[in-house]
Amino acid sequence: MTETVPQTTTFTPPTRFAVPGRIAAGQGAALWQRAVLTEIRRETANASTFRFAVPGWQGHLPGQHLMLRLTAEDGYSAQRHYSLASAPDDSGHIELTLDHVVDGEVSGFLHTEARVGDEVEMRGPLSGFFAWPGDRPALLLGAGSGVVPLMSMIRHHRQRQLAAPLRLFVSARTRADLIYADEYGAETTPVLTREGEHRRLAADHLAPCFTEGAPQWEAYVCGSNSFAEHASQLLVGLGQPVDRIRIERFG
Repeated sequence: MTETVPQTTTFTPPTRFAVPGRIAAGQGAALWQRAVLTEIRRETANASTFRFAVPGWQGHLPGQHLMLRLTAEDGYSAQRHYSLASAPDDSGHIELTLDHVVDGEVSGFLHTEARVGDEVEMRGPLSGFFAWPGDRPALLLGAGSGVVPLMSMIRHHRQRQLAAPLRLFVSARTRADLIYADEYGAETTPVLTREGEHRRLAADHLAPCFTEGAPQWEAYVCGSNSFAEHASQLLVGLGQPVDRIRIERFG
């Protein structure tokens, strides 16, 4: 999930957030877990993956998300929901891939201030609506950082060598903007709006998935409001049942 920036407050952290040992556990301490940042990987000019060790992490399903909380030394805290990028088999570690949101409190800190060894708090996994357990054919449509929870599904499918058919269509402006570009395989079709075809995801991209004898897909759509609306209309137009379209929007 992409961070939603509050519209009513402007926050400049007086000190670095979440320096190891400085997070005060609040009333929700029983629900929050400490996580240690162990790696930062650049994905695109605007997106990075942050890997955390989370002792006691109970695991998750591909497509689920968590809540991440940062607390400054003066007690101010900020929390955001983020989709999990890692496969659930990666015991004890999770990964989040975040865009650097302009004026974003949490993503801004992680992109500009965070260092390996820093601690944050996490709560989750959350929500089962967008989760894919791997037991049914899945048709995945994502744009920009909307590909993050879908990549968790791709990684899970590969690690478990699952038999259920899986297809991913991912939209980005250019290849340089394509998160996880080096990981995509035969299951993935990139759609570039400023390179190659120079057009949005269209019905003819998806049509081969709806020929006679095609799998009975469970469709997962993740992206901005406009992308989610556009992609879901394409699916319905091709015959995908509305009750088998799961949508996760960000804005």
